[in-house]
Amino acid sequence: MAKQLEGLRILDLTNVLAGPFCAYQLALLGAEVIKVEMPTSGDLARQLGADPELNRTYMGASFLAQNAGKKSLTLNLKSAAGKEIFKRLVATADALIENFRPGVMDRLGLGYNSLKNIKPDLIYCAISGFGCDGPLKNNPAYDQIVQGMAGVMSVTGDSNTAPLRVGYPVADTMGGITAAFATTAALLKRERTGEGDFIDVSMLESTVVAMGWAVSNWLIAGVPAQPMGNENMTAAPSGTFKTADGLLNIAANKQTQFEQLCHLLSKPELITDKRFSERESRKKNRKALREELEMALQTQSARHWAKLLNSHNVPAGEVLSLAATLAHEQIQQRGLVHTFEQAPGVGKDVQVVRSGFKLASGDPRPSSPPPILGQDTLTLLDSLGYDSQTIDTFKKEAVI
Repeated sequence: MAKQLEGLRILDLTNVLAGPFCAYQLALLGAEVIKVEMPTSGDLARQLGADPELNRTYMGASFLAQNAGKKSLTLNLKSAAGKEIFKRLVATADALIENFRPGVMDRLGLGYNSLKNIKPDLIYCAISGFGCDGPLKNNPAYDQIVQGMAGVMSVTGDSNTAPLRVGYPVADTMGGITAAFATTAALLKRERTGEGDFIDVSMLESTVVAMGWAVSNWLIAGVPAQPMGNENMTAAPSGTFKTADGLLNIAANKQTQFEQLCHLLSKPELITDKRFSERESRKKNRKALREELEMALQTQSARHWAKLLNSHNVPAGEVLSLAATLAHEQIQQRGLVHTFEQAPGVGKDVQVVRSGFKLASGDPRPSSPPPILGQDTLTLLDSLGYDSQTIDTFKKEAVI
């Protein structure tokens, strides 16, 4: 497995998705990630997911998806003893990730300014909906709220359906991947300079940044992004087309690709048709072009056309369900899905996805199944120098 971050200890004080996703990426690269959770309940994601029985046992599918390869330490950070244990743990750590609202850790006496006195070279990453300053800093933030405020919903769907929410938590995910990137960069800088750092990640800003061309077309060209459904504003034919048995995405964005497409569909006359002969005219007449192309496309299956078009350098792909995607030979051959047989606390095999890249030195993958709540508490406390009698006292006082 990947060992790029081997030897680094990351404290994961996060809940639900953005923070856990960030820490999961670091675990996949070999870091030791210690998930610090509230006793008795833990990460809220332990109770979330499509399997009610797993939710009841605090091993919800939402938790399982983002927490493999981590250790679980239960700790009541509101108690004096819990804070002391945590400070001792911080002294052994390289980085800390939290996704509380701004100011929560400071009120606990465990903010960056306090912890850097214990560990001067600590990398502290705070993930929040809107960042640590600005008029919205104290607002609660959920993925759909951020999608709406970032402008994502305004450009998703078509003129009849927009604004429309993206069908997965894209804002949480972008916040998490941004935090993982920033934390890794800060750890690299620390290797060179010995300096710690504070990272302030805004889910809103991370999502806006990911919108790329929609942002630049407005900022630079003064053209507002519009919801275009499955059409691509930059070219035609570039979108989703009906075939005999399903939908097919085609991205014939270059003139040569368009001409090749016309030949493959036995429609060479479209190449010289003034409505379609060059890029801008095709964009203006995209509806008429679609009708012409679909007459030919509906004679064969999406799979047939995808194979034929790609073999002639015309980009195309079937529109698949998620289940079909995960079962696809491309995904299977590259080993994106990792299986833990009979995962503890779950009672059956658990499958999770690893990172979206491979490495010649060893692919990123989780080293262990998602942890049962508090499963590593005793081992970690022992490693911090607490004796069994003290640990028993912690149990009785609900510190752990």
